[in-house]
Amino acid sequence: MAGLVDANVLLYAANSDSLEHEAARSFLSGVGRGGDAWYLTEGIVYEFLRVSTHPKVFPAPLEWRQAVAFVTPVLAADAVSLLYAGDRHWSLLEATLAEIAHPSGNLFFDIRTVVLMREHGVRRIYTTDTDFLQFAGIEVVNPLRD
Repeated sequence: MAGLVDANVLLYAANSDSLEHEAARSFLSGVGRGGDAWYLTEGIVYEFLRVSTHPKVFPAPLEWRQAVAFVTPVLAADAVSLLYAGDRHWSLLEATLAEIAHPSGNLFFDIRTVVLMREHGVRRIYTTDTDFLQFAGIEVVNPLRD
């Protein structure tokens, strides 16, 4: 089932020491197979690069070349597309912000992801981040458990 893949799924797949590693790798190996369309955002790719190479965040940080080498085949898959902001982005951002009680801080990264999804008609996100549950019309799937 097609959808957007969040950075945390990529990070679990890249972290061989993670308990979720095998499930994330298995899930990612299925992305790009079949006829489903899969999505990432530039922000998600950069977030993966930021966290996977950060010695204070990632348990065994990757060297930047390793991180780029990990994400390159995902981006190169025929069924994977990057979502970019378009003409409707700012109006959708305002509408999305109006739905949330207290948008602030780190939630803006998730808000941006949701706005990009809405702009491109993507309704499903594969993530372990439960913050996405607060957005109407977004189906949140934890691919490591569901």
